[in-house]
Parts: sequence; C-alpha cells; structure tokens
Amino acid sequence: MLILGLTGSIGMGKTVAADNFRRAGLPVHDADNTVHELTGVGGKAVDPIAELFPEAVKKGAIDREALAKRVFGDPEGLARLEEILHPMVHHREQQFLEHRARQGCRQVVLDIPLLFETGGEDRCDAVITVSAPRFLQERRVLRRSGMTRERLDSILARQIPDAEKRRRSDFIVLTSLGRDFSLLQILNIVRITRHWRGRNWPAQPAGLAQIDKRQKKLDKRT
Repeated sequence: MLILGLTGSIGMGKTVAADNFRRAGLPVHDADNTVHELTGVGGKAVDPIAELFPEAVKKGAIDREALAKRVFGDPEGLARLEEILHPMVHHREQQFLEHRARQGCRQVVLDIPLLFETGGEDRCDAVITVSAPRFLQERRVLRRSGMTRERLDSILARQIPDAEKRRRSDFIVLTSLGRDFSLLQILNIVRITRHWRGRNWPAQPAGLAQIDKRQKKLDKRT
C-alpha cells in the first residue's frame, strides 16, 4: 500500500486538494478532522486538555477558539497540548491504515497540516505540498472569522516556509490557477504513483524503523 502525504501551509488550499483526492477514489485520513473529533463532546482529548486549560472547555467540548487564544504566545503551553494530541492522532492514523490495508487499497492519503514540522514525512512514500503565492495565501486566511494579521504571523512562524516544503516534496500542487487545474494536477499524481511500491506499510517495528532512518542518513553522507 502506497502512503501519500498531503501537506501545505495555512491558506494554501489543502482542503480542496484533499477533496480532489477523494474524488479520484483515494481514501484520505484528515488529521485536523481527527482533532475536531478528539476535542468534541465525548472526545478522548477533552479531559486531559481540560486539566491543563479548564477555561477552554464549553458544554463538554474544547472550544478551539478559546484554546487558541490560551496557547497564543505560550510555547510551553502549546508543547504540552501537542503532547496530548499528537499520540492520539497518530493512533487514529494507524487504525485508518490498518483498515484500508485490509480493504486492499493500493493508494491512501494522509492529510497532515504539520507533516514536515512533526517528522511525518518519514511515514510516507511520497509527499505532496499544496502551494500558492503569498499574497493569495494572506487574502484567503485573513477572510476567516476571528483571524488577525498578528495571529496569522504567529501561525506562519511555527510552520516551515512554503519554499522549503516545496523543496522537500515529491509533488507540488499549485492552487492559484483555478480548481480545474488543481484537480488535473492531482489526477496526474494519482496516475503516476498508481504502480509505485509502498515502503512504509506494514509499519516497521520501532527499532527497525530507527535503524532504517540512521542508514538513510549515512547513505546521504556517502
């Protein structure tokens, strides 16, 4: 099974790209939607987050706007929040992959906004970055309710620059030339990778994965 990682900075059009992969027939695991489920009513992350940030709980769920304001400018608080959420999201991702493997899927997509920032590219066989010019990115994001220039700058400061993401990717989807063109690019990626052989599923045991990672680093040096 081939694992395609889909990523892109805020406002680049990743949501539409993920929908286009679904239209092309590929199952997509959405990390952000998983966070919504985990922090919604009855979600497993509600109680642990409530212990750290009780002011972010409203009607039995985590108010994401209140939580964002609480951790804004608080790197330590953000790190503690990520320590709660990241393992839970990764566990759900593994369940998704196991289910799709049993179904005999040849290609799947992991939609992960902070793919490079969290080292998620190591779990993927190829990475696709969604990209657009900076002026268009800012226009899209600043239209969102509650978004300010200061908050946008803070979000971008925690994300790897778009140029670096594009450099480290196997494919780039440009979203500034219309949705039809974006769809054509994605259909082409699906076609090109259809017969690629996946290397990351079944997942390796932790020890073997670390050995393989070290070997790749050695290969780059020699």
